[in-house]
Amino acid sequence: MMFPDRLRLKLQRMAEEGLTRRLNVLDAGTGPVISYQGRPVILLSSNDYLGLAAHPSVVRAAVHATEQYGSGAGASRLISGTLPPHAALEAALASFKGTEAALLFSSGYLANLGTIPTLIDRGGLILADRLCHASLIDGCRLSGADFRIYRHRDSNHVESLLKRRTPGRPTLIVTDGLFSMDGDVAPLAELVSLANRYDALLYVDDAHGTGVMGATGRGTLEALAVEQEIPFHMGTLGKAFGSAGAYVVGSHALINYLVNTVRPFLFTTAPPPATAAAAHVALTIIQEEPQRRVRLWANRDYLFHGLRRLGFHLTETVSPILPIIVGDAQTAVAFSNQLLARGIYAPAVRPPTVPPGTSRIRVTVTSEHTTEQLEEALQAFEAVGQALRLI
Repeated sequence: MMFPDRLRLKLQRMAEEGLTRRLNVLDAGTGPVISYQGRPVILLSSNDYLGLAAHPSVVRAAVHATEQYGSGAGASRLISGTLPPHAALEAALASFKGTEAALLFSSGYLANLGTIPTLIDRGGLILADRLCHASLIDGCRLSGADFRIYRHRDSNHVESLLKRRTPGRPTLIVTDGLFSMDGDVAPLAELVSLANRYDALLYVDDAHGTGVMGATGRGTLEALAVEQEIPFHMGTLGKAFGSAGAYVVGSHALINYLVNTVRPFLFTTAPPPATAAAAHVALTIIQEEPQRRVRLWANRDYLFHGLRRLGFHLTETVSPILPIIVGDAQTAVAFSNQLLARGIYAPAVRPPTVPPGTSRIRVTVTSEHTTEQLEEALQAFEAVGQALRLI
């Protein structure tokens, strides 16, 4: 069989299982209401939790940086790609997070893919949560260390694995802070205790927590009161910050080490100055406008309780991520399509993004949704849920 024929056969099998995907081009891609295929729809799938992607000050910062420094950095950070917006944002992130230093990456995927293998290599042991983000899993595999999966949020399972290892063996525990597909949080206090007791490192990806969780928006570490016990972590700038890229914060020694060892940092063109400048202004807004988080959590509670009242099966979420578990992939696709017909944009999430049998509609809410929009969404969810006999 020729290569193109093999590809077509694989795609056919994926289609039969309801697992094929396509790119949807949005006429306008931000805000609580967007334009899709020429008509307005309520967007319930964006990670722009605080509505900063279209904030006038954030947009102006990106435009100004582009006019001043150009559309691209032109080189990797260690050649000639480090520009004032990069340095200013790193300093601001370190101050916000209460660490000595910070390092920018072009994406969260690159940050995890590069940082994990620098922290541990062949001969070491990695323990990762079963529902870790794909970038964490790939970073673990790339390290060459022995790799074990522990049951989701199960600290007892982590300890049982730690007890079996050879004493003194380098060990890294890897977890999301806030899990992107289930909306729940890692038991960070318990993982910190285990890491200290068994002389292991703890690596936390707080992509979805930063800007959202905690009294001041510093993230899941702040919300769970473990900032002082976790000396470094990573997060992203493409969600609550409304921009793009990622960061690792920690000590001067750690950041200097990463600058000299992380291959995706060494060999990637620096992030565009516009994204760094935009994220810097977004960070300022996050600190100066706590009312955005207040609105976000009010909207989250309104939609969460509304979906639960209708009888949908949600995960144990404690965040603005509200996954409605459907189970079957094809049913999830039908659910999404019927929602769209009623003016609600909320795509189905299917394997391999989530485990088999747990396909879902991953609903996300922002600070910018109005009560009227959320009520309209609930009416659509009720009608479609009843039509598909999910409620």
